[in-house]
Amino acid sequence: MRTLIATVFNYSLDGLLADEGTEFFRFCFDQPENSNPDDPGHLEFLRSSYAHVMGRKTYLDIFEAMTKNYPDHPFAEFLTAGRKVVFSRTLKTAEWANTTIADGPVTEEIDKLRQGGDGHIIVWGGVSLFRSLMQLDLIDELTVSMFPYIAGEGTRLFDGIPHSYALELVSSTPSPSGIVELHYRRRR
Repeated sequence: MRTLIATVFNYSLDGLLADEGTEFFRFCFDQPENSNPDDPGHLEFLRSSYAHVMGRKTYLDIFEAMTKNYPDHPFAEFLTAGRKVVFSRTLKTAEWANTTIADGPVTEEIDKLRQGGDGHIIVWGGVSLFRSLMQLDLIDELTVSMFPYIAGEGTRLFDGIPHSYALELVSSTPSPSGIVELHYRRRR
């Protein structure tokens, strides 16, 4: 059975996401050492996934737009070629190659993706999809790119989730720019 791994990029030490228009967003994306993933192992982990799961906004506003506007971005090639599953009740068609729209119950859709083999499925976001998956206890592992930054403003990813959500640390890998890649497994 495939493992569902949620990925959180651009996360501050005080537990906030880099919302567009904030100083933290500018810190993450205006400095080349922060905006270009440089860990070959992490890129291979993302590239080798069975599927990329995301919500409508993440699909349309972030990844589809990024691959069109920045075709040389390290994520562009494998996201375009890879299998993408978008959770949306409003999106009816998808123009990006290899994209399926999942509009059924989340648990059923995730169970279908997990069946039939080994490997992993990457969940890219958005916030409401992360929260839904956590509330349904469907996430097996979590990777977090923790930036050396105290944001003071932004979205709290883990609001509205179960009060008890035990994790065990699998690994922590610092980058030269001070970003720490944290990898946790859900303790069940």
